[in-house]
Amino acid sequence: MAQSVFMAGILIGGLVLGDLSDRFGRKPILTCSYLLLAAGGSGAAYSPTLPTYMAFRFLCGLSISGISLSTTILTVEWMSTQMRAIMSTMLGYFYTVGQFILPGLAYAIPQWRWLQLTVSIPFFAFFLLSWWIPESVRWLVLSGKSMKALKMLQWVAAINGKKEEGDKLSLEDLRHILQKEISLAKTKYGVADLLRTPVLRRVTFCLSLAWFSTGFAYYSLALSVGEFGFNIYILQFIFGGVDIPAKFITILSMNHVGRPITLATTLLLAGGSILVLIFVPSDFQTPRTVLAVFGKGCLSSSFSCLFLYTSELYPTVIRQTGLGITTLWARVGSMTAPLVKITGELRPFIPNVIFVTVTLLGGSAAFFLMETLNRPLPESIEDVEKWFLQAKEQKQEVTVENASQRIPLQPIASELDPS
Repeated sequence: MAQSVFMAGILIGGLVLGDLSDRFGRKPILTCSYLLLAAGGSGAAYSPTLPTYMAFRFLCGLSISGISLSTTILTVEWMSTQMRAIMSTMLGYFYTVGQFILPGLAYAIPQWRWLQLTVSIPFFAFFLLSWWIPESVRWLVLSGKSMKALKMLQWVAAINGKKEEGDKLSLEDLRHILQKEISLAKTKYGVADLLRTPVLRRVTFCLSLAWFSTGFAYYSLALSVGEFGFNIYILQFIFGGVDIPAKFITILSMNHVGRPITLATTLLLAGGSILVLIFVPSDFQTPRTVLAVFGKGCLSSSFSCLFLYTSELYPTVIRQTGLGITTLWARVGSMTAPLVKITGELRPFIPNVIFVTVTLLGGSAAFFLMETLNRPLPESIEDVEKWFLQAKEQKQEVTVENASQRIPLQPIASELDPS
């Protein structure tokens, strides 16, 4: 019950905090989320009753959503096009480090209250450190705060050893360069805009399905940790360790093969590993564990790819809202997974069949999305529409070119006819 309430907090956080971040800024939401997580986690450690504990856990889930969304968006909006995939995946490694540390802490601190307090106190320090994180310049410009955006750019230029170049920037230069972005600030956008145009509807539907299937399958494996017969602390450590090669391969794949292929491959491989689990007897614990670890690694890669890919597909005006709504479906999937596990009481193979079907559908949805490799971030909804049309035209041109190249290779009818 407490775990479901926690996931509900993450779900609500994705729905609410994404929109608030687009309205009030990425940094304020991030800072408040750190403070809320520190206070909520500490409160949970001292909860006298179960309802009080669940209330604090709900606040923890809410705050984690704000931290994940704001961190991802700030990374995407500050990094260069070439560095987005690398930095996004490197941030994912800190989740891996946390997964390494947690089993050790849980083993060393068997009392759950002290363990809860130990992992919550550091977020008070993160709350203080977050005051030095720069706000997104893109958001500042779209919010009509051009002067603050200029000072922020000059400050960052000085940190990067480009103080002279930063001092040469003027408000007129900034307004001229970002004239389009400033004009967008006159229009307010909300959740309904995610479905306003055909292209955004497609993007939202496919990403929602991919997020849902990733969270759904991920927690199906996480909930099965105790079924493999290994020490739960060691297995949790192994589950964290597989992220290291998985996320490194994700970086290479996203930068060389592309985002859609990477996303589709990780989900299809994860679905395949769960499918094979159906046919491996429960007595074969080692093969089942290997398959589960492999599937978990693929799903971790899918999460890394999705955070970056979603941020690149949505325009600046609704980027945080889009990321919040689509990640919401991952939380729905994580809340649904325990209910599906219950169907195993009817037939043991039923849960895995459902998990496989949904995961394969999520992987297939990736093929209907546009490639974002080496492309600048879209600023407006119109940019996304034009981008889709250009991609469609390029595919048609490639198809026609390939067809024209094949025609000369076919035998000509007049040459075959002796007359």
